[in-house]
Amino acid sequence: MTTTPVAPVPRGLAGVVVTDTALGDVRGREGFFHYRQYSAIELARTRSFEDVWYLMFHGELPGRAAAADFAARTASLRALPADVTEALPAIARASAVSGPLAGLRTALSLLGASAGFRPVYDIGAEQRRDDALAACAAVPTILTALHRLGQGQEPVEPREDLPHAANYLYMLTGSVPEPDQVRAIEQYLVSTVDHGFNASTFTARVVASTGADLAACLVAAVGALSGPLHGGAPSRALDTLDAIGTPDRIDGWIREQVLAGRRIMGFGHPVYRTEDPRSRMLKSLARGFGGPLVDFAVEVEAQVEAILAELKPGRELHTNVEFYAGVVMELCGLPRAMFTPTFCAARMVGWSANILEQAEDSKIIRPAARYVGAPPPQPVPAP
Repeated sequence: MTTTPVAPVPRGLAGVVVTDTALGDVRGREGFFHYRQYSAIELARTRSFEDVWYLMFHGELPGRAAAADFAARTASLRALPADVTEALPAIARASAVSGPLAGLRTALSLLGASAGFRPVYDIGAEQRRDDALAACAAVPTILTALHRLGQGQEPVEPREDLPHAANYLYMLTGSVPEPDQVRAIEQYLVSTVDHGFNASTFTARVVASTGADLAACLVAAVGALSGPLHGGAPSRALDTLDAIGTPDRIDGWIREQVLAGRRIMGFGHPVYRTEDPRSRMLKSLARGFGGPLVDFAVEVEAQVEAILAELKPGRELHTNVEFYAGVVMELCGLPRAMFTPTFCAARMVGWSANILEQAEDSKIIRPAARYVGAPPPQPVPAP
């Protein structure tokens, strides 16, 4: 009997290329990443979230007329079906401890069933894109409603006259946000739309390769994102600032954590070997707001990088997106429980674009595992 040879691969599939993509790439040694053919950071600084959403779905940036049409269409999809709205209070109660991201998995499944999402294998490209638009537009409404219900407040209905980022903040707080807050959050959202073949994106594509419906693919991606080693660090990075407390405690606190082998949340990245470009942009946004929190964060960053360079020589450990993302979201009035859900709301677009791309390939993703247990066959012991 012959078996298919198994190629050795690095732990965690690090550096293994599993497919081709036209959606973007992360060049970690250069500190650069892009969506399609454009710098993601330049897009964040110059274009709207809706424009980047269009780019990811259609492969090009929209002209003014197309941008207006697309923004109007996505805004019209924000309202939830009645059966989803009616179920949200129960979902919020059930996920009271776990939070909105846990509730989203249930609500997203219900949304897909209610909207009649069919397996991507069985439908054409246009219907797949329609399903993806509906899901991406509805997720911010779901997340903000779950959060408010969890706080004993009534959900805020979406407004079609507000741009995506402004409407998100409006649904979260119940008030029309200030323009500087809207723009800061919009830049954050754009900068987190996609980021190579991270764990959740890969998960979405694996499920899409089975031909499952779009909601199933997205629920799987949300599950991967919920892990603290993936998307759960923005609030934890702020928790680090809280734990340090004052500038005179930075050195001692950080040294204790590093020497104990604990991870400093908000520092280090599996791909970047230089400063995370998202962190650089968000740091600039934070400095635009100013204040004690920003000053303290900048001081912590400088001391942590110096201590890490001393205690872990030869390793490039800088702030990643989570460190200043937490600072910016705090300054814009977002509750910490909504930091990772906000990241998720943006990443929905990137996941969906990857699902749409994967759906064009009929080959199922089916890797192998190397068996390392007791040698078979062993005699089965008598009962």
